[in-house]
Amino acid sequence: MSNFMNNQNYFDDDDPLNSTGVSKRSLVLFFLIDVSGSMKGTKIGELNTAMEELIPEIRRIGEADTDVKIAVLKFSTGCSWMYSEPISIEEFEWSRLTANGITDMGDAFTELSTKMSRSNFLNSPSLSFAPVIFLMTDGYPTDDYKAGLKRLNSNTWYKYALKVALGIGKEANDSMLAEFTENPDTVVHAYSGVQLANLIKKVAVTSSQIGSKSMTLTDNGSNQELTEQDVANRKQQELGKQIKDIAKNDEFNDVFDAGW
Repeated sequence: MSNFMNNQNYFDDDDPLNSTGVSKRSLVLFFLIDVSGSMKGTKIGELNTAMEELIPEIRRIGEADTDVKIAVLKFSTGCSWMYSEPISIEEFEWSRLTANGITDMGDAFTELSTKMSRSNFLNSPSLSFAPVIFLMTDGYPTDDYKAGLKRLNSNTWYKYALKVALGIGKEANDSMLAEFTENPDTVVHAYSGVQLANLIKKVAVTSSQIGSKSMTLTDNGSNQELTEQDVANRKQQELGKQIKDIAKNDEFNDVFDAGW
C-alpha cells in the first residue's frame, strides 16, 4: 500500500494526502473567478446563473463517505473569498457576484497558496482527496501573475491538485491559462453565454467526479506501486481527455452571443 495511506504525519503539508485512518474523505473544490470590469453585464450574469444551477449537481457527486466543500475566491482589484472558509456542499449557497476593477490574478494565486494548507482551508481531520481548482477569466492579468504562479508552484497541494481553466470571450489567453493548469488539454474556451453555462456545468461536474474518484495505487500491468504523483498525473490525464471530448462534442460550439 502506498506510503501516504500509512504515514501518520497527516498534518504535514509536505505530504498532504496522508491518512489518519479516518474513513471519511474530504474534497475541496476551489473556484477562482474573475470579476473585473470587463466581466460586467451579460458575462457575470450568465456566470452567476450557471453557478447557481451547478451547486445542486455538485451535491450528487461523491458517496456517503465523501465530504465535498466549496471555496470561492473572486478577484478584480485585489481578491476576497465568498465565505471565510470552505462550506459543505449541503449548506453552500451561491452569493451573486458583481464585476468591477482590474484583473489582479497574481494576487489571487498568492492568496490561494496561502489558504491551501493544513493550517487554513485544508484542515480536515480526515483522509483528503487532492483539491480541484477551477479558474475562470475573460482577460489577461493586470498584475505580475507569474510571481503568484511561482508561489503556487511551491505549494504541495497545488502539485497534486486537479487544475482546469475556462477562458471567457475573445480576450482570454489560453496559453496563459495553460501555464496555470500545466496542461493545455485542461483549458477550455467559451465564446457565448450558452456555451459558458454549458461548459461551467459539464467541466465542473467532470472535474469533481474525477477528483473524488479512488484510483488503484498498484499498476495492474507491472504490479508496481504507484506514487501519490502517479495517481495525480493519471487523474489529470483522465480529466484532460474528458475535457477534450466535452469541447469537441459541445452542442453550442457554433453559437455566439452578439452581446459579447
